[in-house]
Amino acid sequence: MNLKKRNIISAVIAAVMAVSFFYILHRIENLNTKTIDCVNVGFIYDGDASTPYSANFINAAKQLSAFYGDKVDIVEEHNVPDEDCEEVIDKFAEKGCHIIFTNSYGYQETAKKMSEKYPDIEFCAATGDNSDSDHPNYHTFMGEIYQGRYVSGIIAGLKLKEEINKGIISEKQAVVGYVAAYSCPEVISGYTAFLLGVRSQCPNATMRVRYIDTWNNFSLEKETAEKLISEGCVIISHHTNTIGSALACEEADRPYPVYHIGYNQDMMSIAPTVSLTSTRIDWSPYFISAVEAVMQHKDIEKCTEGIINGNDVSGGFREGWVKILDINNAAATPGSRKLMKKAVEDMSAGKIHVFKGKFKGTDPNDPNDTCDLSTEYMENASSSAPTFHYILSDIITIET
Repeated sequence: MNLKKRNIISAVIAAVMAVSFFYILHRIENLNTKTIDCVNVGFIYDGDASTPYSANFINAAKQLSAFYGDKVDIVEEHNVPDEDCEEVIDKFAEKGCHIIFTNSYGYQETAKKMSEKYPDIEFCAATGDNSDSDHPNYHTFMGEIYQGRYVSGIIAGLKLKEEINKGIISEKQAVVGYVAAYSCPEVISGYTAFLLGVRSQCPNATMRVRYIDTWNNFSLEKETAEKLISEGCVIISHHTNTIGSALACEEADRPYPVYHIGYNQDMMSIAPTVSLTSTRIDWSPYFISAVEAVMQHKDIEKCTEGIINGNDVSGGFREGWVKILDINNAAATPGSRKLMKKAVEDMSAGKIHVFKGKFKGTDPNDPNDTCDLSTEYMENASSSAPTFHYILSDIITIET
């Protein structure tokens, strides 16, 4: 065989090998990018539909199911103690879950550990604050609820102003009460934002806070709200997981109504004469985008709109993660709905600066750690979990 023929044969063989190589590469790419026909999704809840906090998650899971239909298969486990989370994750893994959502802060370390055991499963921990680059399949997320607290505070402040103008209460009686679970940044950030929203309409308003050291205790929440009412609070809000505070306001025996601002669910059926409105996190936008990412073999954070810090995401009104629920026309001040809509628009556009003003505060656990809000504190800028943890001087009193 002469040299010319050998060169032709070699060229043909090389061309065939190149075509084969690119065909195989194309097949591999197709395998890697093929969408999953049905994503198996697991949800682990610390409560059930009887508690507003868990019910809010359960409803978001239903929205996920409605959005994707037969493209998702959902399994759920309710009332899971922190110490049982690992066992439930093992069970979900055996069922073939592609992604697992947990709703309790107490689950986060277990979920993070289990992400190492199951590297092919995506783990998403609500209210978590421990994501890192060493665990690429572990994610944290939370709605920027301080925004909802502030806007619901505006509705409460408008009511206080109306009560003062009508002579029902005096300016000195413009005191709001707050039933708080724990002295932690998530709770402190929330009630501070709420009071600052109140003061945007009623500048003399102050706040009394009582901690109950639990997220979920109906009788204790109700009893604590009743104590705040007996101390002169004329509007009550809460960062706890039951309807106890709303019922305390509805049943209050006072010369004037004691109004209520709720969290996680509409409280008008519980307190029809005194519930003004409620705020909540809508978890469904994150659920939908995270499942889409799994379906498309993409990074969750690349499919999610919000403030992204590594594997951590937060969103507010603009992203649809935070909602103000219906306003009770029978109790709220006329004009509340219009004011609420304007406030939500302004918050979404970045025109409202919540943690800013002539206020100073101190960390309750470290008197040397102080803040001066003449310089704005940017909540959720670096973490989906709230970080504001200062008690504002003169306007917030922590009762014991």
